[in-house]
Amino acid sequence: MKQLVECVPNISEGRDHGIIDAVTAAVREVAGVALLDVDPGRDTNRTVITFVGAPDAVAEAAFRLVARAAQLIDMARHRGAHPRHGATDVVPFVPLQGVTMTDCVALARRVGERIGAELGIPVYLYEEAALREERRNLAHCRQGEYEALPEKLGQSQWTPDFGPDAWSSAVARTGATNVGARQFLVAYNVNLNTCSKRLASDIALDVREGGRAKRDAEGRIVKGPDGQNVMVPGALRAVKAVGWLIPEYNRAQISMNLVNVSITQPHEAFDEVCQQAVRRGLRVTGSELVGLIPLQSMLAAGRHYLRRAGESAGVPQRQLVETAIQSLGLRDLGPFEPAQKIIELRAGLDDGRLVKMTNREFVDELSADSPAPGGGSVAALCGAQAAALGAMVCNLTVAKKGYETVQEKVKEFAESCQADKDFFLSAIDEDTEAFNRVMDAMRLPKASPEQQRERDLALAAATREATRVPLAVLERTLALLARVGEIARIGNQNSLSDAGVAALAAHAAAEGAYYNVLINLGALAALDQSAEPAFAASARDRAEAALAAAGETAAVVRAAVRAGLAPTPA
Repeated sequence: MKQLVECVPNISEGRDHGIIDAVTAAVREVAGVALLDVDPGRDTNRTVITFVGAPDAVAEAAFRLVARAAQLIDMARHRGAHPRHGATDVVPFVPLQGVTMTDCVALARRVGERIGAELGIPVYLYEEAALREERRNLAHCRQGEYEALPEKLGQSQWTPDFGPDAWSSAVARTGATNVGARQFLVAYNVNLNTCSKRLASDIALDVREGGRAKRDAEGRIVKGPDGQNVMVPGALRAVKAVGWLIPEYNRAQISMNLVNVSITQPHEAFDEVCQQAVRRGLRVTGSELVGLIPLQSMLAAGRHYLRRAGESAGVPQRQLVETAIQSLGLRDLGPFEPAQKIIELRAGLDDGRLVKMTNREFVDELSADSPAPGGGSVAALCGAQAAALGAMVCNLTVAKKGYETVQEKVKEFAESCQADKDFFLSAIDEDTEAFNRVMDAMRLPKASPEQQRERDLALAAATREATRVPLAVLERTLALLARVGEIARIGNQNSLSDAGVAALAAHAAAEGAYYNVLINLGALAALDQSAEPAFAASARDRAEAALAAAGETAAVVRAAVRAGLAPTPA
């Protein structure tokens, strides 16, 4: 799996496009990094920049961006609506694929140390990269913003983690930079039908996790034993929020950072703000994303609103995404193009080359004189087609008269079939890519005993990976076959033949994947298996058991479908 890290620096310039272009050019200069999004805000005077790539390449691009911003942005002259600490205000590293949070923490500390040492900029480490517990909170690091730095620097509690600890003409120009590691953050604003910053701020206090200061019956702020304000938590966990007025839009917004979407998703924040707005006689008109959003957050929103309407959420991803866009009002302030705003689509992490082909293109590619794509990809395609047919029969059962008692079950099955479909579609390209890695290993030099040994080990490792893909396809068909059998029994009987074909295609996927497991295990037998000595025997046992179970289930489903389709004797 390719290693991918996301970096989302925020620079303190949102108006001068010459400066913005020059800073982002520093990212484009680094090979292996893809600049995904540049989102300037005039009123905030801030630009959110998003790029992805391999860890080392992203680290280099982040350093160059900070260096370029330090040359071009003078913080002594900066004014804007958003809190800020320096020319490059924040540099967060986010694990995307094949990397851990621990990896990103190490990356953040390495880049932070380099910024401090080579650029002479005070650096504070925050969130997961923090070296002091209180600095995990970015708001704490940025307390008092840029204007407080002359007093803070030189005090022990505000000693930077890296870089100078004294105010100077150079620091006056650059300010401080906060470098961190965090989960994917969604910067999300909800629009109100008012220009009242007061009302927007009031809503923000009720929704943000930090909440608002508690007051007694006389309206006085309640203090705790430590003399600090007693806080009443807001409704949304892992959410930071402020209310502000955006003259450009002629409306107020609730501006939120959803710092962990596994805790609070955008649609949950949107619904809560809607409720708070109604309580104050207001209405939400829509929302906007600043930067990018994970595909899973859009899919979760689409499912949420379809389920709430009593409809089937077992629909293709593109339909879920469109439902999310419309339900959240993401086109309220301007266009919203999924290919530009969803990070997986921008980074090219969606469908592989083969899946993107037309039917004719794929079959033509299959018929050419190259060994891949081959039977493994076709087996995966059969699984995808089986799952798609299963979802179709379920959706043709939703809201149909005579099937009232099975509505919840077929909706659940439709969603499961869609998940299976997407899994099998991914496996089409994964199987071919795994075979290509085997071919790459075979081309390694073998002129010396050392080279021969390295080649054999690489070839064995690639062959094991090439075995795991069809084995996963084979085992995934078991639940699909059982589900298709139940769909054939309870689903729309006008589509019984479709359920039958789904069962046949799923069984073909199972046996086709089984053949590919066997041929890979045969090739593996001639290679050094010392790295994973038990792999071959375990894979064979799992494949045999899965194929037997698939055959039994498929036979039962096939018999039931034939009986259901047989004409009634006169």
